[in-house]
Amino acid sequence: MNNVFGLDIGTRNVVGTVGYQTDDKEFVVTAQYVREHETRAMLDGQIHDIGRVAKTIKEVKDELEKQTGQPLEEVCIAAAGRVLKTVTTHVEYEYAQESVVTGEDVHTLELLGIEKAQEALKEVNDTSYKFYCVGYSTVKFFLNDEVFISLEGHKANKIGEDIIVTFLPEDVVDGLYAAVGQAGLSVANMTLEPIAAINVAIPENYRMLNIALVDVGAGTSDISITRDGSIIAYGMIPHAGDEMTEVIVQHFLVDFNMAESIKLQSTTSDTVTYKDIMSIEHTIPAQDVWDVAAPVVDNIAQEVSAKIRELNGDKTVSACFVVGGGGKIHGFTEKLAEDLDLPEERVALRGEEVLGDVTFEQEDIKKDPLLVTPIGICLNYYDQRNNFIMVRFNGERIKLYDNNRLTIVDAALQAGFPNDELFPKRGTPINFTVNGVARLVRGEAGEGAVVTMNGKPASINTPLEPNSEIVIEPSTAGEAAEYKISQLDEYNHSVITFIINGRKVSCPRFVQVNGRLEPEDYSIRENDVIETRNYYTVRQIAQFMDLVIDTDQMIFVNNEEADLDTLVYENFSVEWKTDEYDVARIDNNNYNDTQESDSDDASVLAEQDANSTESDNTVTRTSEQMMNQVLDELHDEFAKEAEASAVPENELPKNDIQEEIHEEDSSENTVTVIVNGEPVELSGKDTYIFVDIFTHISFDLQAGKGRAIATVINGRDAQFSEELHEGDQIELYWKEN
Repeated sequence: MNNVFGLDIGTRNVVGTVGYQTDDKEFVVTAQYVREHETRAMLDGQIHDIGRVAKTIKEVKDELEKQTGQPLEEVCIAAAGRVLKTVTTHVEYEYAQESVVTGEDVHTLELLGIEKAQEALKEVNDTSYKFYCVGYSTVKFFLNDEVFISLEGHKANKIGEDIIVTFLPEDVVDGLYAAVGQAGLSVANMTLEPIAAINVAIPENYRMLNIALVDVGAGTSDISITRDGSIIAYGMIPHAGDEMTEVIVQHFLVDFNMAESIKLQSTTSDTVTYKDIMSIEHTIPAQDVWDVAAPVVDNIAQEVSAKIRELNGDKTVSACFVVGGGGKIHGFTEKLAEDLDLPEERVALRGEEVLGDVTFEQEDIKKDPLLVTPIGICLNYYDQRNNFIMVRFNGERIKLYDNNRLTIVDAALQAGFPNDELFPKRGTPINFTVNGVARLVRGEAGEGAVVTMNGKPASINTPLEPNSEIVIEPSTAGEAAEYKISQLDEYNHSVITFIINGRKVSCPRFVQVNGRLEPEDYSIRENDVIETRNYYTVRQIAQFMDLVIDTDQMIFVNNEEADLDTLVYENFSVEWKTDEYDVARIDNNNYNDTQESDSDDASVLAEQDANSTESDNTVTRTSEQMMNQVLDELHDEFAKEAEASAVPENELPKNDIQEEIHEEDSSENTVTVIVNGEPVELSGKDTYIFVDIFTHISFDLQAGKGRAIATVINGRDAQFSEELHEGDQIELYWKEN
């Protein structure tokens, strides 16, 4: 037997109930206690003095512990308040294939409905209040679009639900939690007062009728409407018993507690005895009290009837039940019947007759309308027990469906915490293009979110604990991406080849960014357009080879007279005379100059024999040294001069070893060859020669370590200037010494 502790924290009284539900749905009350607030610590259903309310709750808890002989640590509560919001919404869930509906599926559907209602409320909320879900009721279930009473156990492709979700301002809920916590209790379940009341006052077999339930408390009057087997609406007005008490205070010159006594006596006796603030004792007919309270009673009845009509589609109901202490004042039910256009017998107080399925172990307890709500709070626990847990996430209280697998990340998602603030964020990336191909360099990863639960370090996968305090500090972004030209494969591994005085010379390609030459340490920026140049000038080739050209002698490019600023494209031939031929011998070769002959192995791109004395056959120099020198001297000025001296490509001279220069507006040819077993697509030119392969594959030309490179095409040694054709089979590898 597991007892449930329910607490109705009302504006005037705190009513505590301890009991349990039997297998046949009978509820047994093992202990009951009512305690009035010593002062007006609550107004209109909202706690104003948390400390005083906590003191009253503690007194009720202590008394019930004495009665039951058991410690009470968890409590079920109900919320009320003058600012109640309700949202009715429809939600559906479709299975991937026909499935049997489980209880967890139904609860998930309800959770989806709550989330949808929360979003709908956010869109229309025109107040400064932050609202919290305090309860919900299912209006209708749908199984494959047909109305069903219950879904669990049926096979379905799709399930749906019409649901009413109720919300109160978060400060109302926070006040309840704070008062309960100060009394040494934790909240096991929370619902709305009218939901709790209707569970007792209007059984399900009555809900086919269009009935209103009015719970008249001290600070608020809570209203529920049923029709067609469902609860269709909830409402609340801030007018109730305290307003009657206040007019009695003024008329009879008494304090608030004495006025409460006068009001109570007038409902049970023909005469009322009281003592005013002058300590003079009076005995008056109860009729005098009724007459004083009549204007307020009439006003409350009018407000209640108007709210009932509003909730019921601007029409009256078939009958109305009244519960709560405030509803017992003389003349209230009669006036309400008049305002609802109902016979008086169809508006009645509900008390003992609705507690037929409730057994009281204490013989001295009188069944009274005052007990309806606290017993309903206990019964609501059985409807929603273990379905939801409450936690506070970054200061906001949230309710989650408890599937016994909840973690902190579930709370974060429920609270709408952005996913990208849970996990490390990368810094700003760089988007740019290299030779027309889009590139992306990602930023550095940042730090993950800092998570604590109840002040202790945790992770997003830490299991949730009920009523825990969770704080997540958002993750941070890492450093923005940084990438330099020197890091580009095209800069390090792409070469351009010329024929200089009969020798093949391979040079690194110059890099221009947005039309300007940039050095290797240039930091690439967003949307930069990067291109590797497909030409050198005669001057740049000489500088790269560390040569001094005899300018008194003729210079020829492709057998045409040229000067130092003439543009030299891939495979162009250059003839010149030099004043000196100075060789810088560097092991880390970035270009090669190899004497061409029929007897040479044409597949050797670079012969790196460190002991060779034939320095006139191999000339090498680092691209870094050369690029820096050229860029320092020619940066902006060269770009202008090159443009001015450029010859239109359709007028460029050609020789028998040169490939046809691709014009921008000429048709491009695409050729696919097989390189080391993998297809490689060559595009951007009209024709292609063997050396073009190196601009389309990743092959580290500096990884030779003294070995020669083997180049094979269709089973035979390849010539670098040999034209490629569709389907050619190519092999590239380093020869072992």
